[in-house]
Amino acid sequence: MWQSRFESVPCCWGIAPSWDRQPCLGKGIPAAECCWGPRAPQPSALCPQVSPQEMVQEIHQVLMDREDTCHRTCFSLHLDGNMLDHFSELRSVEGLQEGSVLRVVEEPYTVREARIHVRHVRDLLKSLDPSDAFNGVDCNSLSFLSVFTDGDLGDSGKRKKGLEMDPIDCTPPEYILPGSRERPLCPLQPQNRDWKPLQCLKVLTMSGWNPPPGNRKMHGDLMYLFVITAEDRQVSITASTRGFYLNQSTAYHFNPKPASPRFLSHSLVELLNQISPTFKKNFAVLQKKRVQRHPFERIATPFQVYSWTAPQAEHAMDCVRAEDAYTSRLGYEEHIPGQTRDWNEELQTTRELPRKNLPERLLRERAIFKVHSDFTAAATRGAMAVIDGNVMAINPSEETRMQMFIWNNIFFSLGFDVRDHYKDFGGDVAAYVAPTNDLNGVRTYNAVDVEGLYTLGTVVVDYRGYRVTAQSIIPGILERDQEQSVIYGSIDFGKTVVSHPRYLELLERTSRPLKILRHRVLNDRDEEVELCSSVECKGIIGNDGRHYILDLLRTFPPDLNFLPVPGEGLPEECTRAGFPRAHRHKLCCLRQELVDAFVEHRYLLFMKLAALQLMQQKASKLESPTSLENGGLPSPESKPEDPPGPEAGSEEEGSNASGLAKVKELAETIASDDGTADPRSREVIRNACKAVGSISNTAFDVRFNPDIFSPGVRFPESCQEEVRDQKQLLKDAAAFLLSCQIPGLVKDCTDHVVLPMDGATLAEVMRQRGINMRYLGKVLDLVLRSPARDQLDHIYKIGIGELITRSAKHIFKTYLQGVELSGLSAAISHFLNCFLSSYPNPVAHLPADELVSKKRNRRRRNRPPGAADNTAWAVMTPQELWKNICQEAKNYFDFSLECETVDQAVETYGLQKITLLREISLKTGIQILLKEYSFDSRHKPAFTEEDVLNIFPVVKHVNPKASDAFHFFQSGQAKVQQGFLKEGCELINEALNLFNNVYGAMHVEICACLRLLARLHYIMGDYAEALSNQQKAVLMSERVMGIEHPNTIQEYMHLALYCFASSQLSTALNLLYRARYLTLLVFGEDHPEMALLDNNIGLVLHGVMECDLSLRFLENALAVSTKYHGPKSLKVALSHHLVARVYESKAEFRSALQHEKEGYTIYKTQLGEDHEKTKESSEYLKCLTQQAVALQRTMNEIYRNGSSANIPPLKFTAPSMASVLEQLNVINGILFIPLSQKDLENLKAEVARRHQLQEASKNREKAEEPMATEPEPVGAPEDVASQPPAAKDPSSPSFQG
Repeated sequence: MWQSRFESVPCCWGIAPSWDRQPCLGKGIPAAECCWGPRAPQPSALCPQVSPQEMVQEIHQVLMDREDTCHRTCFSLHLDGNMLDHFSELRSVEGLQEGSVLRVVEEPYTVREARIHVRHVRDLLKSLDPSDAFNGVDCNSLSFLSVFTDGDLGDSGKRKKGLEMDPIDCTPPEYILPGSRERPLCPLQPQNRDWKPLQCLKVLTMSGWNPPPGNRKMHGDLMYLFVITAEDRQVSITASTRGFYLNQSTAYHFNPKPASPRFLSHSLVELLNQISPTFKKNFAVLQKKRVQRHPFERIATPFQVYSWTAPQAEHAMDCVRAEDAYTSRLGYEEHIPGQTRDWNEELQTTRELPRKNLPERLLRERAIFKVHSDFTAAATRGAMAVIDGNVMAINPSEETRMQMFIWNNIFFSLGFDVRDHYKDFGGDVAAYVAPTNDLNGVRTYNAVDVEGLYTLGTVVVDYRGYRVTAQSIIPGILERDQEQSVIYGSIDFGKTVVSHPRYLELLERTSRPLKILRHRVLNDRDEEVELCSSVECKGIIGNDGRHYILDLLRTFPPDLNFLPVPGEGLPEECTRAGFPRAHRHKLCCLRQELVDAFVEHRYLLFMKLAALQLMQQKASKLESPTSLENGGLPSPESKPEDPPGPEAGSEEEGSNASGLAKVKELAETIASDDGTADPRSREVIRNACKAVGSISNTAFDVRFNPDIFSPGVRFPESCQEEVRDQKQLLKDAAAFLLSCQIPGLVKDCTDHVVLPMDGATLAEVMRQRGINMRYLGKVLDLVLRSPARDQLDHIYKIGIGELITRSAKHIFKTYLQGVELSGLSAAISHFLNCFLSSYPNPVAHLPADELVSKKRNRRRRNRPPGAADNTAWAVMTPQELWKNICQEAKNYFDFSLECETVDQAVETYGLQKITLLREISLKTGIQILLKEYSFDSRHKPAFTEEDVLNIFPVVKHVNPKASDAFHFFQSGQAKVQQGFLKEGCELINEALNLFNNVYGAMHVEICACLRLLARLHYIMGDYAEALSNQQKAVLMSERVMGIEHPNTIQEYMHLALYCFASSQLSTALNLLYRARYLTLLVFGEDHPEMALLDNNIGLVLHGVMECDLSLRFLENALAVSTKYHGPKSLKVALSHHLVARVYESKAEFRSALQHEKEGYTIYKTQLGEDHEKTKESSEYLKCLTQQAVALQRTMNEIYRNGSSANIPPLKFTAPSMASVLEQLNVINGILFIPLSQKDLENLKAEVARRHQLQEASKNREKAEEPMATEPEPVGAPEDVASQPPAAKDPSSPSFQG
């Protein structure tokens, strides 16, 4: 790292605009002491830390962010009298080294610089105002952590030491206590004290006298501003090349001459400081508060996060916002030369950047990510403009639903079936799902990242009931006919098909990772055409010479469970479950995760079959190894759900393992084809390949033909056998989903391996296993039939809620399409009333007649799509809506809901109306007013028009990944799990740096990294570092995922633990109460996670001797644990012990004994007499008994001798903080194992030895493994402590329970 210094000397801020600082060499002084005042009595310096890779521009940024220099934007940096180029890297600047002094020189303004300056001043004035976050603009989002931690944890940690046992108020609000039925909405967004606006100015706006007339331009006038100060003084200001000064214009009279005094200042803030004392005072306070906020509260997120609730806000005058709304916002906004951005060129050029070494790959991934997030933001803005009717169509004379648009170099089309393109696939319904399928295809090809193959930038936006696809434009595509352009694939679903050798070569490189089979199809002239993708995938060479592929909607094979084909029967697993079922469209595909899991499953089967045959050969020494074909083995699909498991016994296990090793060796030899393998071994591999449907006879290679069962696609006669095998493979995959993946998901939920808390987390868990959402009904059926039905109660509730809100969303989509803009809030509030309010007959308020446009000309230009004069929405009733929801659930998810009204649904399934409101709002983009809604009132509807504040777009896009950073992260996790904490920590720190390099400061994956780092520092005893990292993780989770996302709730819990360990008790309690409130809102009380939360709260309360309150939480935790883990589980035993400890503190020994006995019984039956836990419990029982006897003696003494009895006062012992922390660590799954240094060394040596062995075998596997499996998606990498203890090797040091 280098240090550079910026020096400042006294200088007069009168006329000459030179913020000229004298260079002075020597050691710098700390930034905190540096004085940048306009008339600094001493030369002052600031020493920022910079790295050689950074650009000069980033130093500009540092200065524009500092409290005392933030209002300067138009300056340059000079070194030894030479001006530094904005865009050059610091290492390329000659003569720049550690300790160099840069001089800051003010520059004359241009119109662009003056606008940027005004914009920057406005941003500073609004820096504490949350309205941009509530309105979902400029990648601002909400964070409330500071409300609960009372500022920054780092400082308060130092302040509060030593006050550990000061009395603190622990009583939570009533609605947080166990058993409360109240679910208020207002606490979701508590009032932040800093948001009370400090008014610096009443109005700052562009003057109506802009732009300056020619004669004034020649005097250097750039633009005019109009300001009303807080003291009600109205002034006009000229922005000139030399700075800002007062002129003599008024609202109605133009007089550009300077006023007297004119107060010429290079910075607008300095001018305002001189004319308004209130501005001077409040602006200083505002900047002080701004820089005190944690940077993560104000950095922009990479993608916009929308809030589904917002308080009532004042609408203030804002010149920049107004200007943004009425200009295309393309010129100076992005600070790049030239007007609009050529998105396609940017997206493709970044992909072409070199990637040979780590720095190159980082630069490339950073560029891809940045362009991508900019493109997503622009596409979202454009899609909203299209639907709101602000963009002219390129085919204005056509019917509105067939119109297409171009805006800002992005092409927009609507999700309707134009020209019957999807007639055979389901019409409009197919046209609606095709864009998301296409997006999944783009995501997949981007991940494979083959050089020379290009995809389009693609974003899918759902807004106001319409689906808009935004795509970058292939150069030259608009000048040519589609027929001429397409040189690969088919434009009519397989009637005419063409191919191209270069495309085949490029796509061949993607075929192995994507498991796509190269195959031949017939075109309309009965010629064979070779393809390496589905027929719909089109190849077009742009005018830039690049090879583009588009229309990737059928990248993955079809899902036969939802595609009935006459004459084709499905396996028994499918028919038993009621498949095939006709779906609304014929574009149902299997997910990539399912294809990968299926191939993995087949690979295991292949290994087992071959090993079994080799063993049989060895045993029988037969000459002809034909046991497989003679039926010596079960058919591979007969029962895929139970492949021979580890229960088969250890001896067999050993021989089996060596058998598998032999198979690997053999497969390797045969694949290399050097003729050394004997024919019998070849036969073994060939038989195994045949049994699992491999396309090769010499190695395992399973691939799918995406065109099988595609309407209109024909295959040549010569391929019939291959087609038959492929059909069978697809049927097997459909059966695999039902017989392995869904039961596997339900088992994981029963074992609490995954703990979804809301619809989004359940959907994510399903998708990770390759289960599409259309199977939700089947998942719920299996949950209902499960023997552990009670332990799956939370999954059932989430599933039913998701089913209801998804069905409602489908209805809402078509409902909204018929609503005119003037009736939007009335229509949405009416829908919400019908959906959630107990009021039996809500009436829709139609907009006043004069606002509703009369029947218009059908061909009226630029009408937003579907905006016919339509008031059909107003007649919907609750009964009709719920009937439709039940019907939709049956048709779409094949699940029968037993409810006719919202109240019946709540009653039958134990749902919460507030949870349903959150789910439907998030899914449809509705934003509602933050207030308490009386859902259950039968006298008035719950929602009025005023309660619907906004409707946001729901955006789907590709998430470019930081591959190197992710590999570092994974290696770090692996190290940690082997017990090498230090090394793990270093790797994860490295991953964090790389993530920051690619994503900037804010990203979901950085959040996971910070959480793991915090946990490691905590385990290694560095509480301050743990606290700092976890605070960042919480802020980031709030900003990037949402303030009440289940992930954020988890982060709050971790932070509370670290706060407690740092003796910040009241903060820890506040954070736990916040987590409990959010859990109640998102799901309710009856969730396995609630047991952990309540145990945490109960323990902290016990630590401060709030025993009665503590018992309420601990007993609730005991009840929830008993329900979800079964009465005999070790979690329940621990729960009993915690309750017993509190009763002991209250001297209620009988109750304490009762609970500890329960715990003791569980330990004894589960772990046996000799287990350490059982012994501990037994000791504690003895201790309790002695205390109970002593108490009884004392009582007897009192009865005998009356009040004169001489008895010692009873001691109520508060548990020590250390013992409370120990219990907290246990329940949160963190165990510290006391080991001597020698033990540790031995352990590490042993683990290292094992690790080497593992690595060696892994490398062998890799060499032989014919399939390139994709890395797991990094949703949220699991915590260090996420595995159950039983799954671990007993010899590895376990840092988790």
